[in-house]
Amino acid sequence: MNNEKMEAIRATGYGTASVLKLQKVNKPQTGPHQVLVKVITSSATTADAMMRSGKPWLARLFLGLRKPKNDIPGTGFAGYIAEIGAEVSNFQVGDRVFGETTLGFGANAEYLALKASGVLLPLPESLSFSEAATFCDGHLTSYNFLKRLGKVKKGDQVLINGASGSLGTAAVQIASHLGAEVTAVCSGKNAGLVKSLGASHVVDYTKEDFTRGDNCYDLIFDTLGKRSFTDCKRVLKKHATYYSPVLKFSLLVQMLYTRFFSSRKAVFEATGMLSDDQLRSLLAEVLELQQAGKLRTVIDRQYPLARLSEAHQYIESGHKKGNLLIINSDDFSSFQSNSILKQQTT
Repeated sequence: MNNEKMEAIRATGYGTASVLKLQKVNKPQTGPHQVLVKVITSSATTADAMMRSGKPWLARLFLGLRKPKNDIPGTGFAGYIAEIGAEVSNFQVGDRVFGETTLGFGANAEYLALKASGVLLPLPESLSFSEAATFCDGHLTSYNFLKRLGKVKKGDQVLINGASGSLGTAAVQIASHLGAEVTAVCSGKNAGLVKSLGASHVVDYTKEDFTRGDNCYDLIFDTLGKRSFTDCKRVLKKHATYYSPVLKFSLLVQMLYTRFFSSRKAVFEATGMLSDDQLRSLLAEVLELQQAGKLRTVIDRQYPLARLSEAHQYIESGHKKGNLLIINSDDFSSFQSNSILKQQTT
């Protein structure tokens, strides 16, 4: 039995950010096909905050009905290999790595055990722990929707709703890289940011409703799930598609209806529920983009692990730009890099 302890954030139930508590828990043991990662940095995301709240209720079918089945939150992480299982041959102790735990969660902790064959890649020396920890939220999810699902190509008219968030800042860059003419929807104060990332047009949602405008689009990616397919249908071209990563019962109904009865489609997908092989392959493609200088990481704020609840409160304030970074380890100061586009540090 493992009696060694580590610090981790635990969700004591569903609810407000106050359910997130820093506690001493058992350090995970490493199975024969697993690695133990010393987590240097992790992420806090809008999806994390929604899952912590237990809403939408439909999500509890996967997360746990009364309380989270996996009570240590967090999915994106970066760190180094602290231990390897007896059957592991593709990693060595000391290797720098980053990845995604999907529905296993557990990244907001000092240590994390996961399959060596999971969504785990070597971390290039040119990529900082800060950037890497947030890759699997904005970058990976947006790449999945725009490249794999949407098949965005040169000349497409693409609208990104929530363009200044984690998914949005990635989506603007990815769609632009794929050759699309990008319209970014965000507040006016973030217009300069999204233009710097490749947006051709900016709609200030505080002054203008894009669903009532004259322009129509080949693809709408609603990163926040704030505007429904019904809202957006008017500005979708024939055979165009509305995509959202936010699970809603109404969207599932619209998916079913549009599959058979409409040329304009509504699509939801949970990127984290793809197979490990699919996610690892997509992540490798995203890494190639970043290494080629085509994809920047926008980090708004960083918080120590003990203040994760504050990070969730900030997410829910609606003012987040880009990504929130969580510092899991005191070792972080040894690995800091100036290569990120950093907007503000708490």
